[in-house]
Amino acid sequence: MSETWTPTSWRTRVAEQQPDWPDRAELDAVAKAIGGYPPLVFAGETRSLGEDLGRVARGEAFLLQAGDCAESFDAFSADAIRDKLKVILQMAVVLMYSSSVPVVKVGRIAGQFSKPRSSPTETIDGESLPSFRGHLVNDIAFSPDARRPDAQRLLTAYQQSAATLNLLRAFTKGGFADLARVHAWNQEFVTSSAEGRRYEQVADEIDRALRFMGAAGIVPERHPALHEVDFYTSHEALVLEYEEALTRQDSISGGWYDCSAHMLWIGERTRDPDGAHVEFLSGVGNPIGCKIGPSATADEVVALCARLDPGKTPGRLTLISRMGKDKVASALPPLLRAVRDAGHPVVWACDPMHGNTFTAPNGLKTRDFDDVLAEVAGFFRANAEVGTWPGGVHVELTGDDVTECLGGAEQIAHEDLGTRYETMCDPRLNARQSLDLAFRVAELLRG
Repeated sequence: MSETWTPTSWRTRVAEQQPDWPDRAELDAVAKAIGGYPPLVFAGETRSLGEDLGRVARGEAFLLQAGDCAESFDAFSADAIRDKLKVILQMAVVLMYSSSVPVVKVGRIAGQFSKPRSSPTETIDGESLPSFRGHLVNDIAFSPDARRPDAQRLLTAYQQSAATLNLLRAFTKGGFADLARVHAWNQEFVTSSAEGRRYEQVADEIDRALRFMGAAGIVPERHPALHEVDFYTSHEALVLEYEEALTRQDSISGGWYDCSAHMLWIGERTRDPDGAHVEFLSGVGNPIGCKIGPSATADEVVALCARLDPGKTPGRLTLISRMGKDKVASALPPLLRAVRDAGHPVVWACDPMHGNTFTAPNGLKTRDFDDVLAEVAGFFRANAEVGTWPGGVHVELTGDDVTECLGGAEQIAHEDLGTRYETMCDPRLNARQSLDLAFRVAELLRG
């Protein structure tokens, strides 16, 4: 941390992708109120995640970071949280069992309420209004009232995040994540699919392994790792007043932590090394992620490493590659080499979603599952070429039976997209596609 850093020092820098708040006094009052609320996560938890990511950086584990494109205030329920967690647990157990590599589980959940946009305004039938920036800021309905940024939404985001975290902790520590329940994670609409049947085979093998352990005198009940999982939260730290309000000084270490999530990341549009987002996250003790697109140069990425991880601490910084399937082979290896040669022990993860987004003939944004797989395969090949560890994947998914991404075993076609297209922003993998992806990644890890 710089000696001049404070939770407010970002305010002296240019902050991109910020809402045009109509009432700054109201925003300040809301931020002050949140500043007096309890933290959503604790410094010790973020340090534990940092240690786990340190193992990923050393090639001893794999990062699975997954969840919703943008969480909704309207579709908030215990069932939705449970079903998202089910898919992530399924993916993690497939990766771990099939590749024999420990998996660090980080959700895009309990705070992923804001989204960067390519344009500050949206025009429909000649009317221009502010773009939808996620429920932290405004509403998706196309009307002046709905699109007006509303600072009161920050309070709702805090409350929903707190409730979501409470339920996640109950699920992951209270028996739901017990490996003896591995069959129960398979949802009905997935079970009959090829991916679901393949998952059931893995679940049967895990059951047999647990029975063998019992027969050998190893009592599973005495091993918490078989009954509980460490599950961490993350989101893009976009709206800086909200992040500043939840930043606390740790009473044990004296360091500052952004207690809105265990891990925060910086997006491709806000990764300027001299910008406000990099300045803010450079000073908090959380593990930090940074999205890296095909336009990034080696010098820029090394400069980001120097700003965000000057101490060269394994697990501190995750660089999330989002190149697109056609550019990953040429754009990624020079960055891998430059960061390696500069001595930064980062986690390299692959976001195969954002670089492969396009608009279908019916006007809906989508992604082709084959393109997603192609970028993941290219990511693994690039790391093999350079001799670095392909440390993780970062994907947008849902536990719902949606039709938002093309392809997969069920062969979702262009004409099927409108059947169950429910995302507020970007298209997500459904549970079947997510499981298929986990099996493919496990094969790459074994290779």
